Amino acid sequence: MKIAIPTETQVGERRVAASPDTVKSYVKKGAEVWVQAGAGKGSSIPDEAFAAAGAKIAQNDFDDPDVVLSVRRPSAELLKSLRPGAILMGGLEPYGDRQGLEAIASSGVVAFAMELMPRITRAQAMDILSSQANLAGYKAVIDAAHHFTRAFPMMMTAAGTVPAAKVFIMGVGVAGLQAIATARRLGAIVSATDVRRATEEQVKSLGAKFVYADIADAATSGGYAKELSAEDKAKQAALVAEHVKGQDVVITTALIPGRPAPVLITPDMVESMKPGSIIVDLAVERGGNCPLSRPDEIVEHKGVKIVGTVNLAGRLAGNASPLFAKNLANFLDLMIQKDGTLKVDEADECIKGTMIARDGALVHPMFQGAR
Repeated sequence: MKIAIPTETQVGERRVAASPDTVKSYVKKGAEVWVQAGAGKGSSIPDEAFAAAGAKIAQNDFDDPDVVLSVRRPSAELLKSLRPGAILMGGLEPYGDRQGLEAIASSGVVAFAMELMPRITRAQAMDILSSQANLAGYKAVIDAAHHFTRAFPMMMTAAGTVPAAKVFIMGVGVAGLQAIATARRLGAIVSATDVRRATEEQVKSLGAKFVYADIADAATSGGYAKELSAEDKAKQAALVAEHVKGQDVVITTALIPGRPAPVLITPDMVESMKPGSIIVDLAVERGGNCPLSRPDEIVEHKGVKIVGTVNLAGRLAGNASPLFAKNLANFLDLMIQKDGTLKVDEADECIKGTMIARDGALVHPMFQGAR
C-alpha cells in the first residue's frame, strides 16, 4: 500500500494532511508513505522530520499511489494522474463547485469528503470539522483581542478601573464553545446565543450568559441547526439587535451545511455598536453572517471593524495539521487490514456517510442528480 501526501496548492493553505506521528503509524502497518517535498513547511514540519518518521520525500509527482490524503481538493494535475480505484480522502468541500466535484468523480477515484462524517460517538475521532473548528474558535477571540483597542479583563488601578470587555458569541457549536471558553479565560464578560435550546446548558457551564428568543427549537436530529421560520427569524433578529448595542466584540460562527451562511448581523446592527467594537465573522467563506464582511479583509464601517479572515484554523497550522492528520489516520484505519491491504467496507456507517464518488460517478445521495 502506497500513501501519498501532496503539498497543498490552494493559496494561503498552510496545513498538511500528515504528521510525523501519523507517518510512523502508517509505516508500522506496512505502508510506503511518500510526502511531497515542502508539504509541511507551512506547519513548521520539515522534510527531515517526515523522513525520520519513515516517509520518502517526493521531489515531483507521485508514482501510482493507492491512497492520497489532502487537506483541500487536490490539483487537477494530481487528480488526472491517479488511477481509477485509488482512494482520495480529505476536505473535499462537497457543497461548493459542482464542476470540481464531478471532476473528482470522473477521475475514477474512490473519494471521501471528511466534512460529511456522521455525527455519531464513534466518529468523533475522525471529525475534521470539530478538530479544526475548535482552533478557529480560539483564534477568533485572539484576533478580536488583537484588533480591539481596549483590554479584555477588568483591571483595578490607582488611576481608575478598566472595565471588562463584553463579548457576544453567536452560534454555540464547537467553534462557539471554544470562543466562549477563550474569551472567559481572557477575563471578558461573555454572552452567547444559538437557535438550539439544548446549548443553554453548555453555555452556562462555561460561565457565560445564554441569550435566547422565544422560538421553536431549531436543532436537527444530527445536531446541526436548521433554518428558522420567517416569524422566528424576526424574533431572533430583534433580540440580537437589542443585545449587540452594548457589546464590544461579536463573534459569529453560524453555518448551515449546504447553504449560504445565514445573516445574523445586519448593517443596521453594526451601526448600533460603539466605535471601536469588533466583529469576527467565521462564516465569511460561505457569504458571511454579516453582509459587510469580506474574505481576508478587515472592513471598517462607521468605527466598527469587521474581521473576515478565511481559514482561521489554518493560521494555527502547527496545531491544525497534526489534528487533521490524526482524523484522517483514524478514518483510514477502518480500511487497513491486518495484512496491510485495503478494504472499503461500505456497510460501515462512517465510510458510507463520507463516500462521495466511486466508479466514475457521484454516489452520495446528497449529490446524485443535483446541479
